[in-house]
Amino acid sequence: MENFIVTNDEKGITTLLDRIESYLVENKYLIKVAIESTGNLWINMYEKLEQYKRIEISLANPLKTKAIAEAKIKYDKLDASILADLARADLIAKCYVPDNKTREMRSLVRHRIDLAQRRTQLKNKVHNILDKYLIRYKGDLFSTSGLQWLDATTINNNKTSIIDKQILNSHLKEISTINDLIADTEIEMAKIAIKGKRVDLLLGFTGIDYYGALLLLYEIGDITRFSNPKKLVSWVGLSPSLYQSGNITRTGSITRQGNARIRWFLVEAALMSARYDPKMKMFYERILKKKGNQKARVAVARKMLVSIYHVLTRNELYHGHRQDVQLRKIKNMNRVSRK
Repeated sequence: MENFIVTNDEKGITTLLDRIESYLVENKYLIKVAIESTGNLWINMYEKLEQYKRIEISLANPLKTKAIAEAKIKYDKLDASILADLARADLIAKCYVPDNKTREMRSLVRHRIDLAQRRTQLKNKVHNILDKYLIRYKGDLFSTSGLQWLDATTINNNKTSIIDKQILNSHLKEISTINDLIADTEIEMAKIAIKGKRVDLLLGFTGIDYYGALLLLYEIGDITRFSNPKKLVSWVGLSPSLYQSGNITRTGSITRQGNARIRWFLVEAALMSARYDPKMKMFYERILKKKGNQKARVAVARKMLVSIYHVLTRNELYHGHRQDVQLRKIKNMNRVSRK
């Protein structure tokens, strides 16, 4: 066995390819490569190696692979040699790696989410400053009328310190900039969504617009990798946790181990679905009486995800879709794309 070190940059990748070139020529079998998933550091090397048909690449899930390594090989540290041993024995806990287009679209959707989260943080900071001076506004503070009121209020409020006014203005300017960035991102997303054949299918769900459709499509990726809806629900982290002791089995709250972006989005969408989708409304109200609002919303989110699975695998509209609502969403998507 030959050991050598390469750096994770262009020079290092070139060195690696040069070293394995002879194996690609001489070896009649597949060459197994295992790369640990660490942030975005794996992408460049993965993309270079996946161009070779004779190379079988596994992107290792660090947590799961470490658990396997400790159980099978009894090492405390998961290093390259252990990863190689696991790859040789087909014991790598693999991460799903979507195609390049899906990875790029994920980046765009996640960028939109990051911008929204940053804006929410800034809005909370604005509210914190106003709370300090017991300043309240009835309505949307960040609407045009709300910002006009805020500007007039802070100017005329002698109790607000100069420093807090400066910080407040800084937050408001940053929020304005982020609003522009979100608008630009949404235009690009709308242009892409218009060309997506499966986007229209998801627009049949109450609470899912073109942004939500893109999030679901590109975060899930290849829907056929899930053999049934239960596996998709588990992957998202909306399955109830299970506790077993002897002959006693009981379920608890959802696992929350999975795709947090989809889970967050569907729980938010469930609120609209529970209000305006007749079937979901009946289901929500039944769970609400037994277990309360939050668990009812999660149950609706889970039910929506099962329906999304069937829509995407069968390539047919959601049975509870309203055509007028769907057409309105499509019209809005076209309007945004033309900005």
